[in-house]
Amino acid sequence: MSLLRLLPKATKPLQQRIVTVTPKRFSHMISVHRDTPKDNPEIPFEFTKENLERAKEIIAKYPPQYKKGAVMPLLDLGQRQLGFTSISVMNYVAKYLDMPPMRVYEVATFYTMYNRKPMGKYNVQVCTTTPCQLCGSDGIMKAITEHLQIRPGQTTPDNLFTLQEVECLGACVNAPMIAVNDDFYEDLTPEKTVEILKGFQSGDIPKPGPADRHSCEPYSGPKVLTNETPYHVKDFIRDDL
Repeated sequence: MSLLRLLPKATKPLQQRIVTVTPKRFSHMISVHRDTPKDNPEIPFEFTKENLERAKEIIAKYPPQYKKGAVMPLLDLGQRQLGFTSISVMNYVAKYLDMPPMRVYEVATFYTMYNRKPMGKYNVQVCTTTPCQLCGSDGIMKAITEHLQIRPGQTTPDNLFTLQEVECLGACVNAPMIAVNDDFYEDLTPEKTVEILKGFQSGDIPKPGPADRHSCEPYSGPKVLTNETPYHVKDFIRDDL
């Protein structure tokens, strides 16, 4: 007798489990704090004398009962002083504003402008949102990763560059573009991008802005408002208005 005839019949068809695998994505986002030698509550932090004056000017813009509204600019001030938004910076700002530390943690982990780990001297942010991608941001990212030998979320061994992949930086008309610290470099090609990085590496800081044009006018020249004197609205409406 066949062994198969002795086995009980399956009452239900066997179900297949579909497993999908997504490629690993490198990111600079940190939502959970883990103590490290460079980032732990035991490391003291306080504003410098100059930043204390700036902090007072910032808080003065808010009603006394709403001084907690200054949490974002004060976190930014602390980040600019230290180089990143450490747990000590967050605790200091919480104490300075009489806020529960958790409320400050919530802000610092929600907004991507706050860097939650030590950064390089130059924070290179590559925009890969749709307008930039259509204009070649993939080539820009490839040129940067090949030249610096790092991926998004990583820092070069000499602590000169940190690379980040970011969403829209608001310069779509001059895409593709990157931001280095607070400056925008626009209308890029892979070759121009590498030249910019080499400039930072040599200490010859490149001039920010569009590569081949002033502001964001068309390459072929201005199309509107080309007259020498501005138009006056009265020249184009009825006299009885």
